[in-house]
Amino acid sequence: MDWTTLHPSLILLLGALLVIFTRGWLRSVITLIAPSLAFWQIVTLPEGMHLPWDRFADSIGTLEWLRVDSLSRLFGIVFTINAVGAFLFAFYVKKSQQHVAALVYVAGAIGCAFAGDLISLYVFWESMAVSSTFILLSRQTDLARAAAFRYVLIHLFGGLLFLAGLLMTVTAPGGSIAFDGFDFSTQQNAGTWLILIGMLVNAAMPPFSAWLSESYPAATVTGGVILSAYTTKTAIYALVRGYAGWEPLVWIGCIMAIGGVIYAFLEHDMRRILAFSVINQLGFMICGVGLGTDLAINGAASHAFACIFYTSLLWMAAGAVLYRTKKSHVWELGGVASSMPLTAAMALVGAFAIMALPGFSGFTTKTMIIYEAHHGDRFWPWLLLEIASAGAVFHAGLKMPYLVFFRRNKSLAPVKEAPPTMLAAMTLMAGLCLVIGCVPETLYSLLPTTVKYQAFTAEHVVLQLQLLVFAGMAFFLLLPVFKRARTHTVDFDALYRRAAQGFYAGMDRSLNGANTAVAAFVQGRLVKEVCHFFEAGASRLACYLMTPVWMMQGLSRDEMGEERARLFKRARRGAFPIGLTALFAAFFLAVLSALVLIAGQATAHAGHGGGH
Repeated sequence: MDWTTLHPSLILLLGALLVIFTRGWLRSVITLIAPSLAFWQIVTLPEGMHLPWDRFADSIGTLEWLRVDSLSRLFGIVFTINAVGAFLFAFYVKKSQQHVAALVYVAGAIGCAFAGDLISLYVFWESMAVSSTFILLSRQTDLARAAAFRYVLIHLFGGLLFLAGLLMTVTAPGGSIAFDGFDFSTQQNAGTWLILIGMLVNAAMPPFSAWLSESYPAATVTGGVILSAYTTKTAIYALVRGYAGWEPLVWIGCIMAIGGVIYAFLEHDMRRILAFSVINQLGFMICGVGLGTDLAINGAASHAFACIFYTSLLWMAAGAVLYRTKKSHVWELGGVASSMPLTAAMALVGAFAIMALPGFSGFTTKTMIIYEAHHGDRFWPWLLLEIASAGAVFHAGLKMPYLVFFRRNKSLAPVKEAPPTMLAAMTLMAGLCLVIGCVPETLYSLLPTTVKYQAFTAEHVVLQLQLLVFAGMAFFLLLPVFKRARTHTVDFDALYRRAAQGFYAGMDRSLNGANTAVAAFVQGRLVKEVCHFFEAGASRLACYLMTPVWMMQGLSRDEMGEERARLFKRARRGAFPIGLTALFAAFFLAVLSALVLIAGQATAHAGHGGGH
């Protein structure tokens, strides 16, 4: 292997290693150089290149840690470009923990995108789960630690499902580790379904979606930007690669798109609003994967590409506001645009993109999926996606930007504009949103198949503008009824948290109760009785053995009681008459001789039986 075939992930891992041993501005520069070099490597890798590990080849296939095609290159490009923007936004961060974890995290995402077999995919998949947990922990607050604990538990659960499905798929007759598409009509089995569920856990599918809404807002200002782009979009890549055309994904995607809207509508923390917006946007992509046509797959892949940029832009704007004001609740903010006009302008670009306003990236990608659902005679998915699209306009396009930047709030003191590096990162993301929105062919040319879709037709533009006008009117009409309350929406995690608490309480009462009872019996009674027995056991045994002798001597009950007490005292002191000692010795010798004789006869009998 030469430098021209170097795996892009290795560049990022080398960058993570260098970050550990550098300080100050040099460390931040390395975090920018590493993804930039990885981007160049991805662009220059020859199409169709495969890099297998032949030494591991066997009957179930070959480990292939690098496979280059249009789909893997598409996601590799967006992952590295976004990493440059994210690390530019985080240029001011001094501690190395988050940078190291983030570089390993991005390396894992790129490794997943270029993995040609299920085992390589699984290894990179789990590396993302571990490294992203450390990104969460870098905030070093109780909230972040609790969120990280739940986050890693959910992702380990999803990883175990993935691993179980992998093993079942590979060991089945004709099984292979090759990471190619599974056919919905012929390859439905326990293994493929477990892999699918494991991937959907990372895609924030209900009832496992709470990990996203709980963890991303708990991260640092820059950590939320990094986390928002990779885990879920890597899952989308894996679904596009492996599960195109699986019908259940259509309805799972619709549920996520609608559910994300509902939760974002109820939420009042700006970063939690954006977290639920991510779930809403993921629903469109998963629905596109389920539809399975070339146009729908192109729509899902392109929307994942565009979504990474405008989602990162919105998280950057929210992070810049949090960085300057130390506030995240929308009703504590308002009027921030007067102090941070450039940040507000960038937030509007992100809002217009997620609203799918013509001329912005969401319009040229998301409408592809809705168009295919409509013209593919899928009425209910089309209707649900249209409703979800209007909801995205409502909460992420209008609610968050208006309440944070433009609503009057005289109680909030003026603050400084975002730092230059943050503004530079937001400008990069905003520029990409505009390029994809105005010149969509720049993205369409990277897609897996030829795109036969024209975004800027009169029909598409008019319908989208009607949708935007309707959602905008609804927002401003309902604005007076919004409650200025500090609420926290409860997701599906409330169910399994209560179940976990009940399980813990049940185990505590049953197992610890049994432990207490056994301890009371053993320590309170059994140990004392055993100690008491060994303390006076030999003396009592001597008394029991002498009782027949006393009875033969004709002693009365009272006389035997006196003799028993006298013998017990002598036995405790070890002061026996010689004759009595000889009697005991003879008795025990007789018992021992009888046992030896019986054992010898039994052995001889067994020997004769074996001879016959």
